Amino acid sequence: MTDRRVRAWWLAAALGVVVLVLDQVAKSIVEHHIVLGEQVDVLGPLKLTLSHNEGVAFGLASGSGIGLIAVTLIALGVVLWLFSRDPARPGMWVATGLLAGGAIGNLVDRLRHGHVTDFIELPHWPPFNLADCGITCGVVILLVIYVREAERTERDS
Repeated sequence: MTDRRVRAWWLAAALGVVVLVLDQVAKSIVEHHIVLGEQVDVLGPLKLTLSHNEGVAFGLASGSGIGLIAVTLIALGVVLWLFSRDPARPGMWVATGLLAGGAIGNLVDRLRHGHVTDFIELPHWPPFNLADCGITCGVVILLVIYVREAERTERDS
């Protein structure tokens, strides 16, 4: 494995650990300081509210069984497989680190508590957490990488 590929794996792993730790620390702080359902005004439309999500993302597809754990593990496997194909591709380590850290953060919650702890609330949007932010940003970055690659391929042909 080349130095660039090894470096990309280390960077993705480090970012994933940072996302996981920040997510778990934030959830722990919220769990210890906010009562379930309580809303705390933070800044402008941003509120903190403790809620438990038994669904996938943003409260969708409720049910906290083995099926959701399996889906998470499969999705994580796909992300790691995509990354392994070309880890030195610009931006891939960022997308992978964000996605893996977020997925593992929510998986830890699901395995420990049977639900995911959400606490960030914005108007007209279901509560979410830092892991969800990592997953969302990772998906957006991944899409940008693949769209740019497709445009480049189309332009060159």
